Amino acid sequence: MGTQSRAQRDAATVEIGYALVSAGFVACLVYGGLYAPVWFFDLPRGLARVAGVAAGLTFVVRVVHVLWRFPRDPALGDRAPYDPTPYDPAPGEDPSYGDPPYGDRPSGDQPSQPGRTSPDS
Repeated sequence: MGTQSRAQRDAATVEIGYALVSAGFVACLVYGGLYAPVWFFDLPRGLARVAGVAAGLTFVVRVVHVLWRFPRDPALGDRAPYDPTPYDPAPGEDPSYGDPPYGDRPSGDQPSQPGRTSPDS
C-alpha cells in the first residue's frame, strides 16, 4: 500500500461511512417491506427469517457496490477514473464555444491574484 495524503485517507473514511449508513438504511427498508405483511396479516413467522436474510444480503451488496465505485488509484487523487479531464471537444464541435465542464483557466489579461490589479491598469 502506497503513501496516501490526509485528504485521500479522509475521503476513503467518508466513503466507507457513507457505504455503511446507506446500506443500513436500505437493509432496514427491505426488512420492513418484507416483514410488514407478516405483522399486519398474521402470516407465518418463518417469513421473518426470509426478510432477515434478504436484508443482510442487501446490506452486503450495497456496501460492495458503493465501495467498488470508489477510485482506488492514488495517482488520480479525488477524481474518478472515468472523468473526462482535460476537456476535449467532440469532433466537429467548436472548441471556443462555451466553458469547459471543469472550469476555465484565467486568461492573460486578468490579475493573477484576487483583489489585486494588474500592472497595466
